[in-house]
Amino acid sequence: MSAFEKPQIIAHIQKSLNYTVFDCKWVPCSAKFVSMGNFARGTGVIQLYEIQHGELKLLREIEKAKPIKCGTFGAASLQQRYLATGDFGGNLHIWNLEAPESPVYSVKGHKEIINTIDGVGGLGIGEGAPEIVTGSRDGTVKVWDPRQKEDPVANMEPVQGENKRDCWTVAFGNAYNPEERVVCAGYDNGDIKLFDLRNMSLRWETNIKNGVCSVEFDRKDISMNKLVATSLEGKFHVFDMRTQHPTKGFASVSEKAHKSTVWQVRHLPQNRELFLTAGGTGGLHLWK
Repeated sequence: MSAFEKPQIIAHIQKSLNYTVFDCKWVPCSAKFVSMGNFARGTGVIQLYEIQHGELKLLREIEKAKPIKCGTFGAASLQQRYLATGDFGGNLHIWNLEAPESPVYSVKGHKEIINTIDGVGGLGIGEGAPEIVTGSRDGTVKVWDPRQKEDPVANMEPVQGENKRDCWTVAFGNAYNPEERVVCAGYDNGDIKLFDLRNMSLRWETNIKNGVCSVEFDRKDISMNKLVATSLEGKFHVFDMRTQHPTKGFASVSEKAHKSTVWQVRHLPQNRELFLTAGGTGGLHLWK
């Protein structure tokens, strides 16, 4: 294979920012994206950028009281494109980026920082209600319906006397009809738990012996197919979610991908056979 035939990742635009970036999301069906994080002075920031003629143009900067850790558009309609965020104060907010002075929905969701968030049922992805899942340092994973104020529609928390583990990552899946839906959560001790929201039960759990940084299903809106989990020690694990063995659970393969933490995994929406892992040393690896 010649050098020209190798898949290449080309840097298109680069920009330095004056704050710590925790999350980045494309605004659906646009050439815009939002960047979220915190300033050195301890406040939170959301920046809205647009790509114009190969350059990044800052359209809006919104400063908030608490640092913002994570965000998703996954539960919003394509017309509204509201951004749901989780912050260091344990608050879940939903913002209209056109009028971001005050949130359209707000709830004190957790006692501690919300590390991770995911949405489903919006943007035409996944059947059923629009829902948001949040995972927190307080050890709980909660599912919210933005149409219902105050209380979560589901709350997965450690049983009495059990150690609270820091939840680092959450992902929706299996939303192929209005009834079915699962949430997968990864924790700092290597636990991966699969919660069945239809039966409100723990469907499966395993441990990959190292903190779970990111989990993602290859697609949310089909019957569960593949789940990828990445870890602190540079490995990722791919689980075959089609067949569950009564005692051994799901078959999996693992690969030592990076020489450092694998912070994220993302599947290509157009082709779920391809996914990208992001390593702690700044490396990006494309897998098939």
